[in-house]
Amino acid sequence: MTETSIPRAEQSLDEEETAPLAVDGDTDTEADDDDTEPTAGTREKKTPGEGDLFRQSEIAADYVEGLLDILDYDGDIDELVTGGRPMVEVVGARLQNLVGQRGATLEALQELTRLAIFRQTGSPSRLLLDVGGYRANRRKELAAVAKNAVEKVKEHGEAVRLEPMSAFERKCVHDVVNAMSGVESESEGVEPNRRIIVRPAD
Repeated sequence: MTETSIPRAEQSLDEEETAPLAVDGDTDTEADDDDTEPTAGTREKKTPGEGDLFRQSEIAADYVEGLLDILDYDGDIDELVTGGRPMVEVVGARLQNLVGQRGATLEALQELTRLAIFRQTGSPSRLLLDVGGYRANRRKELAAVAKNAVEKVKEHGEAVRLEPMSAFERKCVHDVVNAMSGVESESEGVEPNRRIIVRPAD
């Protein structure tokens, strides 16, 4: 089995999460950023409306703005709804510390922001937080990683194990692999060492 490493992103570059290997025609959507496979018997949750989602993004923007004030960081904050999920983007200089190594700090801030939303609405949120365009840049890097893994699988006919990734990173890789023929992907392991295996399709 081949081990493939993910190239380190530049000092500034996750969601949200995964589309694991399809089973019986079920695949996670791009909106799923928790890399969790559906559990049998799980009840369907009520889908928030557009207004509810935008309200979540507004709450998140207020929370993030408060954090920036405390840290004395300057940044422009945009709240929006995209792909059926609330999103907040922070743009500005000197924001790398809010991203952290491999987006670790960004992931933590995203969880805190989701908690802030939950405290005000009483409902869980799938908010996606981005700082300095990290997620957009990381998606491009991960697309290259996924395509490289697919090429190796097709060339050698053997499964390729990628290095451990966050839920957001796994989701990006699953999306690319699942859009290509002759290969499939699935996640294995537990956080923080959960990783993707790319293999020939059955």
